Amino acid sequence: MNHFEDRGGALHCEDTPLARIAAAVGTPVYVYSRATLERHYTVFREALIMAGLGEPLVAFAVKANSNVAVLRTLGDLGAGADTVSEGEIRRALAAGIPGERIVFSGVGKTRREIAFALEAGVSEINVESEPELKLIAQVAEELGLRAPIVFRVNPDVSAGGHAKIATGKAENKFGVSFEEATRLYANASNNPHLNPLGVACHIGSQITDMVPFEAAFRRMRGLVESLRAEGMTVERLDLGGGLGVPYFDAPDPPSPAEYAAMIGKVMAGLDHIRFAFEPGRVIAANAGVLLASVIHLNTRPEGRRFLVVDAAMNDLIRPAMYESFHDIRPVATTSETPVACDVVGPVCETGDTFTRDRLLPPLGPGDLVAFMTAGAYGAVMASEYNSRPLVPEVLVDGDRFSVIRRRPTYDEMLAAEAPADWQ
Repeated sequence: MNHFEDRGGALHCEDTPLARIAAAVGTPVYVYSRATLERHYTVFREALIMAGLGEPLVAFAVKANSNVAVLRTLGDLGAGADTVSEGEIRRALAAGIPGERIVFSGVGKTRREIAFALEAGVSEINVESEPELKLIAQVAEELGLRAPIVFRVNPDVSAGGHAKIATGKAENKFGVSFEEATRLYANASNNPHLNPLGVACHIGSQITDMVPFEAAFRRMRGLVESLRAEGMTVERLDLGGGLGVPYFDAPDPPSPAEYAAMIGKVMAGLDHIRFAFEPGRVIAANAGVLLASVIHLNTRPEGRRFLVVDAAMNDLIRPAMYESFHDIRPVATTSETPVACDVVGPVCETGDTFTRDRLLPPLGPGDLVAFMTAGAYGAVMASEYNSRPLVPEVLVDGDRFSVIRRRPTYDEMLAAEAPADWQ
């Protein structure tokens, strides 16, 4: 469920007409629903608890949507943060999420980032390789600290909505093998500067089938039992994220309740362990839209129609990068007969195409459209390509809204650059 609804022929976010936001802020603009963010987090967390998984750490994947106001909205409900850089850790802290609810992941952590994470008191650092384990131990020793670590294991399970977001196969760059995990866990257990807490996995993103989840989670349970049989302490099991969301008119992915029930069944009887999860898309995707204005309709002599909007691939790159589908809704509804058109942006790339042959009602200059399911991997992946200003973001709460990231001016964009010393 989300809070974007047609009311009296006008698309609203909660109690706020999207047209009112466009008039005040301009387009393109991302619009997020506070009520949807809160509902999705609460439904996800409560499903896990109802499935008998105790009081899990639900660490929102900051890479999905890193706006501080969004993070604060979730953090105020008790959410943690799954981070992959010092910058993301800083964002989580700025949003009021304490270090003990922050997970630090990623295959290329630098010495500086590791030191920052340790000094911030993060809940766990997910170790992705043996060289990284050695570096964490060195940094912890230099700081006189004991690093809380969890080994991310690659379960060699294929999953994910696109090859570029599948992370659980042996050929992917993430995590250590099961064979490595046992040896490295034993080594870490004997290092005074390391505190191995458990193991983790994350097999991909936009997963709409329960089978790969269950296969990976059974393997992870087996690893926990194997490590414990070797006399090692394992008190945490991080099962990552990746649960898909409905992007278009297709069979719905598993619900959080179905997902949690499967995990509860797989983990039944596994005692004295705290579960952690790293959802991103399932919390934020349907909580946001990208609002855009039509520039013009270009009808070619051969009959092809190009609907040119002021949003572009630099604002929402998912269709260009992943061939992703986003529902496109007119903000002012109409009963006019739909026509097929290609929806494109103004960037000087053929790849700046959101969709082809999409049936939409006749639209003209100034009409507003909303790209749905854009609250995750939207604004965070935006750029200034073609020297276009970064798209602003707005958070809605009932009948009020606030600009939570403003559109920069061209002067501000240029101020970060300067001629070379010899120019």
